[in-house]
Amino acid sequence: MSRRVYFISDLHLGASYIRDQRAAERRVVEFLMSIKDDAEALYLMGDILDYWYEYRTVVPRGYVRFFGALAQLADAGVKIHWFIGNHDIWLFDYVRDEIGVEIIDGTRVEEIMGKKFFLSHGDGVGKLPLGFRFIRGVFRNKVCQKLYAGIHPRWTIPFAHAWSSGNRDFDERTYEAPQFEGIESEPQAQFALEYLRDVDPTINYFVFGHRHVLADEPLSPTCRLIILGDWITQFSYAVFDGNDMILSKYDTNRS
Repeated sequence: MSRRVYFISDLHLGASYIRDQRAAERRVVEFLMSIKDDAEALYLMGDILDYWYEYRTVVPRGYVRFFGALAQLADAGVKIHWFIGNHDIWLFDYVRDEIGVEIIDGTRVEEIMGKKFFLSHGDGVGKLPLGFRFIRGVFRNKVCQKLYAGIHPRWTIPFAHAWSSGNRDFDERTYEAPQFEGIESEPQAQFALEYLRDVDPTINYFVFGHRHVLADEPLSPTCRLIILGDWITQFSYAVFDGNDMILSKYDTNRS
């Protein structure tokens, strides 16, 4: 059987606006188990968890089935790479050491099956609003992280979930994913075009999450933009077989 590389983003497991948390986690687990036999690698492209903070000696409750599925994939030889997003920022060493997942903060350019990929969650590329840049800097600041860790989780976890919900103007019942409105209107596409022009014209694929947009667009005769959508309503992912990248939606009727 040919081996494949999978990309998935913006699951937001644990988000308060997802009504049936167990069903959402189960759906993701079933997807992960469905790729176990042919996956060479899995790229988790950020915002996999809606909130996560690892203290030195404890980790938050929950996500047992999800982490168990990742462990099964890792034990089966699947290479798992987790890009930190703007929700699961505070991944440190627990998932890395317990499961064997590589944690990546930022962007990476790497060769996958003979093609060159630019990989990023997407929250740190392009022109960012001043307020977002400020908050992003605070969240990644080591001193701020240590101060935050000194507050008891009974206060920080409810605060973090309230913050996340407050930054969403929808609930799961009424949510409609944003639509791709063209290369000219998509900030990640504009970043990718500038990168191709000014930095590296040999990139074959730009792969992003973050925007919850579902897009597969050509940027040049040899380069495509992939934006992975989300798992709130779209249940989307990309798979690369060495020749082509296919953007698909998981069949939720299996769940």
